[in-house]
Amino acid sequence: MQHFSSNGVDIAYVDIGEGKPILLIHGFGSNYAVNWQATGWISTLTNDGRRVVAMDVRGHGESAKLYTVDDYSPALMADDAANLIGHVGIAPTDVMGYSMGGRISAMLAVRHPELVRTLIIGGMGINVVEGIGGEAAIAAALEAPSLEDVTTDVGRGYRIFADQTRSDRAALAKCIFGQRQRLTAAEVATIRAPTLIAVGTKDEVAGSPRRLAALIPGAEVLEIENRDHMLATGDRRYKAGVLDFLARHP
Repeated sequence: MQHFSSNGVDIAYVDIGEGKPILLIHGFGSNYAVNWQATGWISTLTNDGRRVVAMDVRGHGESAKLYTVDDYSPALMADDAANLIGHVGIAPTDVMGYSMGGRISAMLAVRHPELVRTLIIGGMGINVVEGIGGEAAIAAALEAPSLEDVTTDVGRGYRIFADQTRSDRAALAKCIFGQRQRLTAAEVATIRAPTLIAVGTKDEVAGSPRRLAALIPGAEVLEIENRDHMLATGDRRYKAGVLDFLARHP
């Protein structure tokens, strides 16, 4: 991976392929390799003639680990993405984020609209605005001495995933509280980039994609049949829908 400094924070990223650029932003507790490489997204996009830039967001993967809640506001994380776009020289670019990455991508489109050519929000619907909740239980699970000490189902799911990805759980516990800062409906309504919102029909995390689409002028919805929050990530119908969307906005 390559590294650069985003306002003093070390951010790791990969830059693969040639052609039309797209920036990929992964979800909470994940990293570029788990969210985009292992699911086949990077090969799908490079085979489509695209240059893929995929970052490990702060607190994740090979990027810097920070240990205060204020370090993980969606605005700061969106600014990291904006700084990376400038660093690799791909503005304006297509942008796709999944789950937390979808919220960061939406914030990027709000704060830096000149950098976002098209916007793809995966695994996140109206909860971009309304929030997911349960942050305290997730943080407690991440900070627990062991998995056996975690008593909630949602907490166990996040703890197992964090252990599988070998994440810095102390950093993630601060990040989950930082992500409580939501975009407002008025902010989301300012997005002017062509937008696709892709959510599994069994996703219990994202919230309604159609309610979010109603706030963004001209936004489209892609419902990924019979997929939950995790399984939708690499679904072939998600990939086909994104390639079609990008092709219609050359």
